[in-house]
Amino acid sequence: MSRPSQTRPAGPGMRLQPLTEAGAYQIEHWFDHPEVQKRLGGRSWIHSQLRLINEHTRTVFRGALVLRSHGWIGLDQGGKPVAFICGDVYDRWVRYHGEGPEGAVLSDADPRRALGLAYLVDPDRWRHGYGRAVLQAVLTHPGTDDVQTFFCGIDADNQASRDCVVSAGFTLPDPEPDHEDMLYYRCTGRPPSPGRGR
Repeated sequence: MSRPSQTRPAGPGMRLQPLTEAGAYQIEHWFDHPEVQKRLGGRSWIHSQLRLINEHTRTVFRGALVLRSHGWIGLDQGGKPVAFICGDVYDRWVRYHGEGPEGAVLSDADPRRALGLAYLVDPDRWRHGYGRAVLQAVLTHPGTDDVQTFFCGIDADNQASRDCVVSAGFTLPDPEPDHEDMLYYRCTGRPPSPGRGR
């Protein structure tokens, strides 16, 4: 499936602002919510993400080379933080099946550049379309122009997040959860440039 067009209705407006230390402190209270702690962890999670984004190290993770990392806070039309999204850009998409006797067990390799995403909406703003809006903002962000494949790993029992990524244009190529009980939703392609295509 192609990435959503910029003209597709995306629900609430969303502007992305790079994650900073001040921004991390501004949203860390979101991680006090029990469901967020269950899925991601406590307040330290957002600060560890900021450190990873700022490291700029190229490492191999689960069979793919990490080229760079991104983190953004999604702001609503009034400039209030309502969502957070982050991810690593990899040199390829590859499915990881755990470690075997000779190292990582991999399949479904695709040589196109890929961005793995994790996102969180302010728990006080759940079910208002901000998850879909922040995902779609990343799909069309200039900082992801070189990415052809976007993916989200979601806990199989997290139906709300699964519904959210589908509403943003992601599909589920394999309905079988992996060895960590995760499902991987993907979105490939680029939206048409203004004046070209439909």
